[in-house]
Amino acid sequence: MRALLAQAGAFPLTLIAVWLLARAGVPMSWEGVALAQGGLAALLAWWLGLAVWWRAIELVFPSCVLMARGLDLPPSVFLVLFVLFLLVYWSTFRTQVPYYPSGRGAWDAVADALPGDRPLAIADVGSGLGGLVLDLARRRPDSRVDGIELAPLPWFVSRLRAKLSGSRARFVLGDYEALNFGHYDVVFAYLSPAAMAGLWRKAESEMRPGSILLSYEFDIPGRLPDRRIVTTNSKKILYLWQF
Repeated sequence: MRALLAQAGAFPLTLIAVWLLARAGVPMSWEGVALAQGGLAALLAWWLGLAVWWRAIELVFPSCVLMARGLDLPPSVFLVLFVLFLLVYWSTFRTQVPYYPSGRGAWDAVADALPGDRPLAIADVGSGLGGLVLDLARRRPDSRVDGIELAPLPWFVSRLRAKLSGSRARFVLGDYEALNFGHYDVVFAYLSPAAMAGLWRKAESEMRPGSILLSYEFDIPGRLPDRRIVTTNSKKILYLWQF
């Protein structure tokens, strides 16, 4: 919403700037107007405290809109793209957790970190397309592996992948806030910095003694992990907390 407000707030400023330049006899092309709108939106994004990558998006967005208009695409294309992004990102505006694929390096690190002396109940909160869950279900046939995903399209794809491969993995459509962490020996999360404090509060109140919380790439402020595991492929960190 703040990113949208930055673009909206830049619009009247751009109109004023273009009017002043026109009064001064400076010619302005549509490309120049788009760059002015993007630059002012990026400055507003900086003022609003948005991340650096949001400022970059603000800068190029008006120029991309201008180029898209030049393609003369039918409106149905934009409708289809909107619905597709809606199904993938769903409530990112609320959770502040976009889709992050973890990759093979993270899967290997998680598998190596799991206790091997007993069957486990494992949950992946925000399981995306289900890659980690399916991989762990294959590696650990003695364990129960569940994935929970809020976005409908990734959840559907993960369910379809499990059905086609004959996997025992289970995928649930919903918010991990409704999941009781106390039912699991291991909880894995690949979320975003904005969600880590809430994740810790939930884990601290629900997870049983002896259980493990894993977070890929994102640390929990003020909570030193028991282990830091460097993944082989990406060199990103897998953080581990033992309860």
